[in-house]
Amino acid sequence: MKLKKRLTLTRAGIIESLQFRLGTLVIIAGNLLYLIVVFFLWKAIYASAGTDVVNGMTFSDTLIYLVLATALFNFMEMYIVWEMGRSIQSGKIALDLLKPVEYRKYMFWSYSGSFVTQFFFTFLPTFIVVAAVTHGAIHLGINLLFFVISVVMAVSINYSIDFLVGTICLYTESIWGINIMKQVIVMLLSGATIPIAFFPEPLKTIAYYLPFQSIYNAPLSVLLDGNPQPQTLLTTLGIQLFWCIAMAVLSKLFWKVSLRQITVNGG
Repeated sequence: MKLKKRLTLTRAGIIESLQFRLGTLVIIAGNLLYLIVVFFLWKAIYASAGTDVVNGMTFSDTLIYLVLATALFNFMEMYIVWEMGRSIQSGKIALDLLKPVEYRKYMFWSYSGSFVTQFFFTFLPTFIVVAAVTHGAIHLGINLLFFVISVVMAVSINYSIDFLVGTICLYTESIWGINIMKQVIVMLLSGATIPIAFFPEPLKTIAYYLPFQSIYNAPLSVLLDGNPQPQTLLTTLGIQLFWCIAMAVLSKLFWKVSLRQITVNGG
């Protein structure tokens, strides 16, 4: 698939995203309400703890982490599972498979336009506000470069997981329950809902070696570490790279095997 064709799909995705500006405003409003709840919840947790530092994180550290995690979620979420489920149930999947583009690549680049719009409408404004309000709590240096690299791999891992779950619809022809379960698992074990630093030690160790923490916790740990140690940085990015390759291969193989199960129910 040539770069020109990919960018054409990205451009179409940007145009489509801009057609639903009201939906973007609703998402932003919903996130503000969520962050208000998060603020008061964690404020109460730290007040009851009776100390300024819990599990190595201050209240300010925790709030910055969760605000940026929410912004990253809005930036990286692609809703691929829902789209694949609808296509399989309606029979549109048969037409998509006839396109002269591999289905997995077609789906990714079709949704890539949403990355661009969500980056400028949600993540970038949130990042600027947080950096300004916290007066230097986010170190702006070489960590930004490593953060970008980490986010690119996080997007790939997140997409591979979504594509793998969406493929299950070929067997079940229903995706709602499976996708809800996937969202709960990813949001919890990725550190997007609760920072992994607050996990019990055995669960924390397990979470660090699962692919989910590479989606949100890894990029945020790279971004918020003002003085990253080379060994820690290499370990974080190395684990991400492993899961980036492993999940891409696994989702691709599972899709090829699962195509044998395809049935068209649409008219």
